Amino acid sequence: MNFTRRRFLRAAGVALALPWLEGLVAHGGQSARAIPPRRMVCICTPLGLYPGSFFPEKRGKDYELTPYLEVLREFRNDFTVCSGLSHPGVEMGHDSIFTFLTAAPHPERRVGFRNSISLDQFAAEKIGTETRFPSLALSGEGFSLSWTRSGALVPSNFSPARLFAQLFIEGRPDEVKAQAQRLRDGQSILDAVGGQARQLKQQVGSSDREKLDEYFSSVRELEQRLVKAEAWAKKPKPRVDAKQPQDNPNPADLIGRTQLLFDLTHLALQTDSTRLITILLSGASLVPPIKGVSMAHHDLSHHGQDPVKLAQLQIVEMEKLKVLRSLLTKLKQTREADANLLDRTMVYFGSNLGNASNHSCKNLPVLLAGGGFKHGQHLAFDVKKGPPLCNLYVSLLQRLGLEVDSFGSSTGTLTGLEMRD
Repeated sequence: MNFTRRRFLRAAGVALALPWLEGLVAHGGQSARAIPPRRMVCICTPLGLYPGSFFPEKRGKDYELTPYLEVLREFRNDFTVCSGLSHPGVEMGHDSIFTFLTAAPHPERRVGFRNSISLDQFAAEKIGTETRFPSLALSGEGFSLSWTRSGALVPSNFSPARLFAQLFIEGRPDEVKAQAQRLRDGQSILDAVGGQARQLKQQVGSSDREKLDEYFSSVRELEQRLVKAEAWAKKPKPRVDAKQPQDNPNPADLIGRTQLLFDLTHLALQTDSTRLITILLSGASLVPPIKGVSMAHHDLSHHGQDPVKLAQLQIVEMEKLKVLRSLLTKLKQTREADANLLDRTMVYFGSNLGNASNHSCKNLPVLLAGGGFKHGQHLAFDVKKGPPLCNLYVSLLQRLGLEVDSFGSSTGTLTGLEMRD
């Protein structure tokens, strides 16, 4: 019996989407050994992590777990910690969040700043059409980590209830029909523009013909994306054995909100609804409902080495690491082909700030889990002469299967980070 990726198990009105199976049928209906896809999740905690509780003192594999890494002890061989990395040209301040995934030079208080494409959107241009959603930009506070090639901010989704509906609840028939018509209208417009451009090509010189050829290539790529988008619009959404979550109305509950986003991240990856997800955690200037915490998270991050603030800050940040642990646990417990979902998913957890107390953008906290790399190590680089963080980004793009050798400020791939298979 052949299985397609969108076949369901149905009984008594219940439909359950199949997970990734070895016997999937390749495009065109020909049987082939399916290669499970690779995925990437980029998570930013915008107020940093206290360096003394995060970074190990010793480099290599034989390092002692720090208080924060102790929370992830069971995943020690599933993650790599990096120190000494940063984005050259990105200077001090909270505005460095804009360039966390782009690395666009951003001096402090720069006027007229224009961003560049973010890591996830760069990848989405290559592999985004392979899933219903090219990428998902999630957020705990309404902002986004994702930017288009033209430097425009990709709107974020900060409502778990709405996100669940987009992922798993079918629209009304009239809504589906209207979406299909919009896509067809887009195709007919492209056809008309393409015809006019071809006529124009016969009347211009060689240099203009080269420009038109580039234009035709862009048109064809957009046509292909529209065709695939229409095909997805006609396919039923996957159904999962989970209830639609309720939005958390408490803006101070950064842990509760993060948990909801992480739960949906797991479902989105498990159903192959998308392979690229960015998540901006909350950094609200409110007191989080965590036992032992009486001050706002933002104030705690600007601790000035005050021992009282540091003690509460570490409580908050360890709770963040516990929620990350829950995501890694779900991914590792989900089987996919001859591996698990964590083996196929790169989970990049970091921050735009190396030290929130003085707004430093140097020595950024970086933890990379899963994705089929050789983990269990601390890659320690010289803070003053270390490689750009974008070297890690090139390694991630290559692990997604993209033939790229540069991104942003990169000078190559990240030394010491090797693929396992």
